[in-house]
Amino acid sequence: MRKVDELQKAVGRVEARQLLPDQQSLPSLQRPEFKVYSQWGEDGIIQHLIRSVRIEKKIFIEFGVQDYHESNTRFLLQNDNWAGLVIDASRENIQKIKDDPIYYRHNLRAVYSFVDRDNINEIIPRAGISGDIGLLSIDIDGNDYWVWESISCIQPRLVICEYDSLLGWHRAVTTPYDKSFDRTKAHYSFLYGGASLKALHLLAMKKGYALVGSNSAGNNAFFVRKDVIGSLKALTPEEAYVRAQFRNSKDSNGRLTFLSFEESLALIGDLQLVDLEKGGMIKVKDLSA
Repeated sequence: MRKVDELQKAVGRVEARQLLPDQQSLPSLQRPEFKVYSQWGEDGIIQHLIRSVRIEKKIFIEFGVQDYHESNTRFLLQNDNWAGLVIDASRENIQKIKDDPIYYRHNLRAVYSFVDRDNINEIIPRAGISGDIGLLSIDIDGNDYWVWESISCIQPRLVICEYDSLLGWHRAVTTPYDKSFDRTKAHYSFLYGGASLKALHLLAMKKGYALVGSNSAGNNAFFVRKDVIGSLKALTPEEAYVRAQFRNSKDSNGRLTFLSFEESLALIGDLQLVDLEKGGMIKVKDLSA
């Protein structure tokens, strides 16, 4: 396993060296993509962004990391020697991280907590982190919008936040806030939970960030604080939106069903969303109205 890990890192370093300076003017973030530890191509995108954005405090925070073997910041920790805080709602996962050799080789802190909008501004300062930091990555399958909205104790220069491609780019909508939201229990299909790209875009603008793109998988959006955006291009939700091609729907027994985009939408059509622009609630099926 360790040899495989070392090989992954070596390949990642080779990929990182291919990122040329002129790539900061690319119309999208998808060309520099490569995967070492990230689920999709986020490792390459992050390497591209930290070369394009001036970072003074090389500190990251990522929550929703499971056992941290697949994450957005592990390559950043190991390849670039950043320091960081990772948070997960499983004690077992946190213990696995602490048992991993990376925990003594790097300046990493792993914290067990079920993150919500009421506790996030307590968890982060307790880890000794505040103010201007390098990167924040949010992937909690449901309350992503609400938690990011609440964060005030840090001002990361880069933010990665998962969006729900099924919800399109036209409407600013999100799953209603539930402090104990669990995507595996909210609907058996595992398709219900998250925010649209436009919802995150509007929130980002309020917090002083610009949307600079999405990954090619169509599930992660990337934002840069406006005061350090430099030559990176700010995009609209329409420009940045990517329709996801992965098919992760499940049946009531937890087996993958490989539903199409349209079939997936129909399955959760009667479930509720918050309309962040008009107020009130709508159903998923109302998005096409």
